[in-house]
Amino acid sequence: MRSLAFLLLCALPASAADYAAEIKTWRVEREAKLKAEGGWLSVAGLFWLKDGENRFGSGPGNAIVLPASAPASAGAFELRDGATRFRLDPGVSATLDGQPTTGGAMRPDTAGQPNVLALGRLTMHVIERSGQVAIRLKDNDSPRRKGFKGLSWYPTSEAYRVTAQWVAYPKPVNLPIPNVLGRVESMPSPGYATFTLNGRELRLDPVLEGADADELFFIFRDETAPKDTYGGGRFFYSAMPANGRVVLDFNKAYSPPCAFTNYATCPLPPKQNRLPVRIEAGEKTPPDAVHVAARPAP
Repeated sequence: MRSLAFLLLCALPASAADYAAEIKTWRVEREAKLKAEGGWLSVAGLFWLKDGENRFGSGPGNAIVLPASAPASAGAFELRDGATRFRLDPGVSATLDGQPTTGGAMRPDTAGQPNVLALGRLTMHVIERSGQVAIRLKDNDSPRRKGFKGLSWYPTSEAYRVTAQWVAYPKPVNLPIPNVLGRVESMPSPGYATFTLNGRELRLDPVLEGADADELFFIFRDETAPKDTYGGGRFFYSAMPANGRVVLDFNKAYSPPCAFTNYATCPLPPKQNRLPVRIEAGEKTPPDAVHVAARPAP
């Protein structure tokens, strides 16, 4: 006998069934990215560099202490005038972007795809935040990745796929976005969305993540936080507006990387994106979520 769920699904209009399948696929892909090698669950360290030499290796005397799988003394990163280079100690085997290396320059994430230095199962790359430079470490054998219990979600509801009115600015404005480092950075915003949800007139201000961005990025918090959803807010993307409208799909709202690791530098919702309603859609607080706290850079 076919299940009741199957019969109900077949009774739905094709568009509703297709939408439910779309959200299910999106969620499977979301979890797969988290669990993948090099995903956020593999992040195992964040080390802010000082000017000059910064030794790295598994020995306790290093500025950057790596897991025990690395040599006790592996090499050094050197930060000069905001640029980062590295050199390996003699006999240490590593690759840079998949090619054998003994040293060279490290392109940061703010300049496009960063260079990746791989040392066995460990990888390192350079990030820049608020004018400061750090090394982000990933370990594919990290306890968080190996012990991940999966995500939990609200039931999919088409009521939370909202067509909003789009109000464009004559030119993008700089929107101040706070982050977990205790800093505020400006990000360009091309306009804002207004909509009605759960009987309330609401507004959300998106930002663009780069000059060539082809999606709107929304950082928001609602009254399901912090009990049911992550206290630091949630993210979602939307397609660019068309004909004065933009579609906001809260079924695709998800927790930021800071929910999974202490070594992320997540943006936080600006004041106007703290919504006075419960949005019971999208991703719930992950199991074993990291506590929301400021993680200041030195």
